Amino acid sequence: MTDTFVDFKNVFLAYGDSGDFAVEDITLSTRQGEFIAIVGPSGCGKSTFMKLATGLKAPTRGSVSIDGAPVTGPLKIVGMAFQAPTLLPWRTTLDNVLLPLEIVEPHRSRFRSHRAEYEAQALKLLKAVGLDGYAHQFPWQLSGGMQQRASICRALIHEPKMLLLDEPFGALDAFTREELWCILRDLQAAQRFNVILVTHDLREAAFLADTIYVMSRRPGRIVACKTNPLPGPRELEVTYTEPFTALVHELREHIGRVRTS
Repeated sequence: MTDTFVDFKNVFLAYGDSGDFAVEDITLSTRQGEFIAIVGPSGCGKSTFMKLATGLKAPTRGSVSIDGAPVTGPLKIVGMAFQAPTLLPWRTTLDNVLLPLEIVEPHRSRFRSHRAEYEAQALKLLKAVGLDGYAHQFPWQLSGGMQQRASICRALIHEPKMLLLDEPFGALDAFTREELWCILRDLQAAQRFNVILVTHDLREAAFLADTIYVMSRRPGRIVACKTNPLPGPRELEVTYTEPFTALVHELREHIGRVRTS
């Protein structure tokens, strides 16, 4: 066991037989429990990076290791949440959160016999994100922000070592988005799971991440790596300070150079 959790070494990924690369020569590593954000223009390969990190795609060249082991297929130690909550409309909030436990081993084989234990775990998570009392509501009875909270709970219910977030708050209003930033901050601080966040929101990256990577246009390459100088965990008040604004402007300058290159 080492302190390195995610380890990309000279990773290239080509789609089809064209020889065109979606991402090229990506080398980066993250510490155990680190929160990283990937930012860049649309189509730069941010989502491709996530597929490589979860084993949904294999690199054409180079290697990917997670938690000290080479990635050779889809990983069970990850949870994922996307911009759309994708909750099943015929299942209650509680049953949506429990869904991964019905699918992923070793929980699947013991789900029926340990259902009460799993329900207690799910209810604890729902309470942590402010959904106490909504366990038996259906998705159509919840606001968009509440659905996204349930989606995050579903991603964490099997206690993954890594959480991957693909624009999870992009469709929400600014107030709800910032509220969920704080919820995610507190969950990650308490449980110390690793996070890879893909986002177009530079303020979001600056508020949440320990390290921020900027990707170029396709083929995606890492063109900048910025260690967040602001001590964490951060309160929302920091977003109104000069150091926070300076960090966001620095990231924006990197993106601007990517767009014009």
